[in-house]
Amino acid sequence: MASSIPSDPLVLIVDDYPDALEVTALALHHAGFRVETASDGIEAIQQAVRLSPDVIVMDLSMPGVDGWEAIRQIKGFPRTRNISIIAVTALPDHWNRTKAEAAGCDGYLQKPCPPLSLATEIRSVLERSLLQSR
Repeated sequence: MASSIPSDPLVLIVDDYPDALEVTALALHHAGFRVETASDGIEAIQQAVRLSPDVIVMDLSMPGVDGWEAIRQIKGFPRTRNISIIAVTALPDHWNRTKAEAAGCDGYLQKPCPPLSLATEIRSVLERSLLQSR
């Protein structure tokens, strides 16, 4: 069965570390994704509403409005509630994965996350999203 994923899905990457943001954006761009970035939770919410990306890759631990609150707000808006979100964090415990799933995340990866693993997870989340919308 041929993939129905758009040839250039839009990914919003959210991370408060500029180097991580830049490296991840470059890797995903080279993997065939269109990429936009946000450096905190407030900007993530604004970008999600403005861009309606196919997937958001959300760091959970950020100062101010953290990833958890950004996810809650994004999932609370009718316009953005169906955007797929992949939580990415350095926090290793199972409780955080369960909490992320309960918050509405479609994927969960632990940092450091190799770019190939992230690209694979994004494609997997997009495939599941398409299957669920049928």
